[in-house]
Amino acid sequence: MPRLVEIRNLQKTFQHMGKELTVLRGIDLDLDEGEVVAIVGPSGAGKSTFLHILGTLDLPSKGYVKIGGTDITKLGSGALADLRNRSVGFVFQFHHLLPEFTALENVMMPGMIAGKNRRDLERDATKLLEEVGLGKRATHRPGELSGGEQQRVALARALVLSPKLLLADEPTGNLDSATSAAIHDLFFQINKTHGTTVVIVTHNNDLARSMPRVVTLKDGRLDADERRAPVAMPSGASMAGKEPAQEPAKDATKEAGKEASDESVPEASA
Repeated sequence: MPRLVEIRNLQKTFQHMGKELTVLRGIDLDLDEGEVVAIVGPSGAGKSTFLHILGTLDLPSKGYVKIGGTDITKLGSGALADLRNRSVGFVFQFHHLLPEFTALENVMMPGMIAGKNRRDLERDATKLLEEVGLGKRATHRPGELSGGEQQRVALARALVLSPKLLLADEPTGNLDSATSAAIHDLFFQINKTHGTTVVIVTHNNDLARSMPRVVTLKDGRLDADERRAPVAMPSGASMAGKEPAQEPAKDATKEAGKEASDESVPEASA
């Protein structure tokens, strides 16, 4: 398969209380088009920092990252934002949906910001919601959806501009095991249907075991890079394209408070 991402000597250092904190210590890694990869490792290994740099949300202190042959370290802020919008989709632990908009409008939002044709966007967003099993929830607002449904909307939103690279940072960290398995299955379905390269940072052992490639980070370094035959997820994962079982909708006010509490203590090196 053609190479999509090339990473060489990736290093990242932060200034913390007047001292240098080195989080990434010279990582070399290639990702091919159409791969599905798990990034694992203990807390503080640098997984989230690595993912943020891969997604062009941050830049390395040393080394380079090439996406589709373009070195992100040589781009200005405008060109970098354009590359990010065209080539990278994100799914985070918290869905970050806009509460005043419907599921359909949330999925359409990246395309509307990019100035895409509204009619085409609505068609594509509707198709994506159907693909993730939420065709009948398109007019619901986030507060009317369960946690698993909200994450499905976030996944559809990440795909609306047809990115080559889909990055997920602990996408099921707040979900129960059955819902997590269904979301995991959707990532594989998206890879199969769209040919999207999928990179997932996870502490979920079942998900990691199901991945054909597992990259382990430890102390900011590449500790292992294993390729293996994927293992089937536990039962309950085969829900892609189906309407999910109805879960009780979460209290939006409580959820917002929880997110604010969780996000108030960032972990740059997680």
